[in-house]
Amino acid sequence: METWVNGVKVLNNGGYDDDEIKRYIEKAKEQAGDDISEITLTPKDGKVEIRYVTVLRKFERIRRITGYLVGSVDRWNNAKRAEERERVKHLSERSM
Repeated sequence: METWVNGVKVLNNGGYDDDEIKRYIEKAKEQAGDDISEITLTPKDGKVEIRYVTVLRKFERIRRITGYLVGSVDRWNNAKRAEERERVKHLSERSM
């Protein structure tokens, strides 16, 4: 059964009431923060399996240029853009 509780989409496979669902949502928020968009509740071996989906947040890349933190290169002049293009990029193992 699908429903919405406190702005969270709930897939309720155990027939839990709204008060129980609210408590499970709060438990999930303790682990994931307030970014939960969907939660699935499934009874399993006398317990409740809780699975949740979080909201993807957009982020802005911040660069450190000559000691200053800058977000975008949109307002840079041509010389500074050329300098940035010519830089050697160092990749971590994670980004490979």
